[in-house]
Amino acid sequence: MEKIAVLSQSERMPFLHTASLPARPQLTRVPFSTFPLPPVPDAMRPWPGRELEVGGITLHVRETPGPADAPTALYVHGLGGAATNWTELAGQLAGSVRGIAVDLPGFGRSKPAPGTDFSLPAQTEVVRKLILELDRGPVHLFGNSMGGAISMMLAAAHPELVRTLTLVSPAMPDLRPDVRRLADPRFALALIPVVGKPMRESVAKMTAKQRAQQLLGLCFAEPTKVSDARIDMAIAEYAERTQMPWAGPALSASTLALFRAWCAAGAQSLWSVARRVRVPSLVVWGNQDRLVSVRKAPRTAELLARGRLLVLPRTGHVAQMERPATVARATLGMWDAAAAGTW
Repeated sequence: MEKIAVLSQSERMPFLHTASLPARPQLTRVPFSTFPLPPVPDAMRPWPGRELEVGGITLHVRETPGPADAPTALYVHGLGGAATNWTELAGQLAGSVRGIAVDLPGFGRSKPAPGTDFSLPAQTEVVRKLILELDRGPVHLFGNSMGGAISMMLAAAHPELVRTLTLVSPAMPDLRPDVRRLADPRFALALIPVVGKPMRESVAKMTAKQRAQQLLGLCFAEPTKVSDARIDMAIAEYAERTQMPWAGPALSASTLALFRAWCAAGAQSLWSVARRVRVPSLVVWGNQDRLVSVRKAPRTAELLARGRLLVLPRTGHVAQMERPATVARATLGMWDAAAAGTW
């Protein structure tokens, strides 16, 4: 079992004063399952993939085997990610559920159709149709980063399709300007006249290995501990994406769509969406997340009617890859507690 420090609430969230916490004593009380987990193999490979027609579009999905009579877990990746972002966690949970990890349109191996809408509501509709097409619902729904926002929107609008919700560093509104949120600081200069062109040319000359290492360094708190198998997977994926002419435009359009969602007000705000979620929910956040600040974690969990919060030390933006056993045990603990009516 992966070893992880158990922090007190004040250690996990030193930026909060005790007086500011709501009267919700169970917010950070997350039970951990002792169910035996399979080891993550050193020679890890992506789970098998196939194409699936969903509502007139073609999606690439990867499937994890599980007990025949078990419910389904559906995994939704983040901005710039792919179904393979869930390889480790899906393997850890394979003894309890059947897994489906989707490449959203424009990501991974899912080629977007002409005129694809990359907004969060449109991507949410894609996930809804996928659940209906699979005919295995309701599902245990997982989302990381942008995929977390999408999953939250689906759970709020269609609770009948969702058993439980697990959000890993969901992309809640975080508009702070910080160059540390960039995989390469040169990106901040790429659009500036005169200096922009040489910066873009310099970045374009980087190898797939260099770019993959940059992204791992951005998303992981301890990139030097990333396995060789995960590094090789990231390099192969980046090299493959460079051959897809639609990948760059899809990423740019999705990034703009996410910023628009962050600026939305009223009922469309992601904070308002969180208030409408009623299913059992677990929020997992790394305390060294550079992309979406852990300061957003308490409010996110508090707004979810049945939400609890787990903040992990020495962890970045992708806890499902960096701490898969810990996330798996916390998720299984939620499932057991929800089944027992104690969540």
